[in-house]
Amino acid sequence: MTSGPPSGADSDTDLFRALAAVGDDEERRERVYAILVERYDWLVRWAVNRYTGRGEQAEELAQVGYLGLVEAIQRFDVDRGVDFVTFARPTVLGEIRRHFRDGRRWVRLPRRLQELKMRIRDATEELTQTTGHLPTAAELATYLETSEEAVTEALAADDTFSPLSLDAPVGDDDEVATHLDAMGEDDTDLEDVVDSESLWPLLEKLPQREQEMVLLRYYGNMTQSDIADRLGISQMHVSRLLSQTLAALRRDLVTDDDLQKDGV
Repeated sequence: MTSGPPSGADSDTDLFRALAAVGDDEERRERVYAILVERYDWLVRWAVNRYTGRGEQAEELAQVGYLGLVEAIQRFDVDRGVDFVTFARPTVLGEIRRHFRDGRRWVRLPRRLQELKMRIRDATEELTQTTGHLPTAAELATYLETSEEAVTEALAADDTFSPLSLDAPVGDDDEVATHLDAMGEDDTDLEDVVDSESLWPLLEKLPQREQEMVLLRYYGNMTQSDIADRLGISQMHVSRLLSQTLAALRRDLVTDDDLQKDGV
């Protein structure tokens, strides 16, 4: 799946209007579809992260998720004033849920991955105790004398590591061991809810750009530099907006939690 910026700088509104007006020009239709699918592939990755570890391979679920994304693109009406992410999210998730509910082909985890998963669990406990931090995929690979790709594949198939957690190990840099470390700030108030539905009402109140930044950072696993390139702004601007947005989300989460405790 592609994580780089899509071709061209057209806004979503421009693209959807172009799609509606394309007529019989199939070549142009395919180009617009390709740009929109590339622009929102992070939404499919987010949905896949929620459902990996249920016996399905991530790539197979991604193909199902892309069907939902294409369906959402086909049905979206830009003139209704609804944000595309808000419109597409339930369609993508619904397609994946239907995939499980309909009993389509299940992929049995190969024995080698089952065995490697058990070794990874033991190694994770050992390395965490000896190093004081969650091991990265590279550290696990070195410890287990296997490839980093094999470790990553096994982790992706393990429901104890999915959906994407802010504490999940990323990269092979000793100084950046987890998604939370990579954020550069303490986001413990978001940690327990970032993978749940409870965060979505707050996210959907955000301006589209800020909403997309949070989703790309947490669910798309993109760096601030990647996000800056994608949105056409500076990394410093991304950092500042993310900090402000996450602070606002934390305040709203605390407020909502207090209201629930008071029975409001």
